[in-house]
Amino acid sequence: MNIEELRSYCLTKKGATESFPFGEQTLVFKVGDKIFLLTGLDSHPMSFNAKCDPEEAINLREQYPNSVFPGYHMNKKHWNTVVLNREITLDQAKRMIDHSYELIFNSLPLKIRDNI
Repeated sequence: MNIEELRSYCLTKKGATESFPFGEQTLVFKVGDKIFLLTGLDSHPMSFNAKCDPEEAINLREQYPNSVFPGYHMNKKHWNTVVLNREITLDQAKRMIDHSYELIFNSLPLKIRDNI
């Protein structure tokens, strides 16, 4: 997965928007004005931060010790940094993105979810 594939995939999510609130090197994806994914445009190999259920976050870190880490500059209980270094398949990365989006979407007030 490269940056354009990541961007395209995130923008397929209902109500997803992209912005650069932290500077021109950090691409942020939001739903309902809440972040569900961040990625650095200058990271090599490419990586992203995604929200995760705390228990699942621990499981993923144990399952992929070379690719999934506590979220860099994020709440380490609820966020993972995922390094796309070929240990994780494209489908696995998409599942992590989906999970993050769903956690954020489901946390939005009903009125906002209905408008999305």
